[in-house]
Amino acid sequence: MTTSTYSPSQNSDNKRRRQQRRLFQEADWARSDGRTFQQCRPAFLRTGAASAASGSAYAEFGATKVIVSVFGPRESKKAMLYSNTGRLNCNVLYTTFSTSIRGQGTDNKEYSSMLHKALEGAIILETFPKTTVDVFALVLESGGGDLPVIITCASLALADAGIMMYDLVSAVSVSCFGKNLVIDPTLEEEACQDGSLMVTCMPARNEVTQLTLTGEWTTPKINEAMELCLDACSKLAEIMRSCLKEAASVPS
Repeated sequence: MTTSTYSPSQNSDNKRRRQQRRLFQEADWARSDGRTFQQCRPAFLRTGAASAASGSAYAEFGATKVIVSVFGPRESKKAMLYSNTGRLNCNVLYTTFSTSIRGQGTDNKEYSSMLHKALEGAIILETFPKTTVDVFALVLESGGGDLPVIITCASLALADAGIMMYDLVSAVSVSCFGKNLVIDPTLEEEACQDGSLMVTCMPARNEVTQLTLTGEWTTPKINEAMELCLDACSKLAEIMRSCLKEAASVPS
């Protein structure tokens, strides 16, 4: 028997996406994983995921799986040239098997920059002058809401490394589908969204470190989405603190 290769037509894929978009625009539809519109995915968090790092963490939110390693503070000649405060470097990578399209693993410069912006305001850089802290995030599996998971996991890894911070940083995103707001979207939902809003914050200080908005939004919808994200961030931070307390109580 001869083995033949085949590929689905682009038209079929586009048709499927249009059908999904029409479904998501309806007033009432069921999410594929059974969650309500305002229900986040179960969060599994663990520190000490990489023994060679100064600190590390692993996060699993549904199908999204991320591991973050922190190295430092360590001497940095570059930092010594211009500043008496510490320097934060962030790098986000996707593995070649993280998405359904093989060979897509690559650096994500946009996510690296956004991770840096989300974390920089929370770290007390003055506590490690003329040195550098390197944060390496690796997405093992992309299942939607990748950046919020990366930021949350990175904050936990920094705490595990003993880096002084004003507060933990948690992040949550919301997708807009017509009149519906859907929190913590999956990859399928993100592909059909009309817009998205992501909030990263320090819940204990009630401070937002980053706000990202895409698509067209009305002011009432932005306010509603912000409230959803901030409430979810606060609850996620409680899970993060519990993870750190549990790790600290385990005998070394």
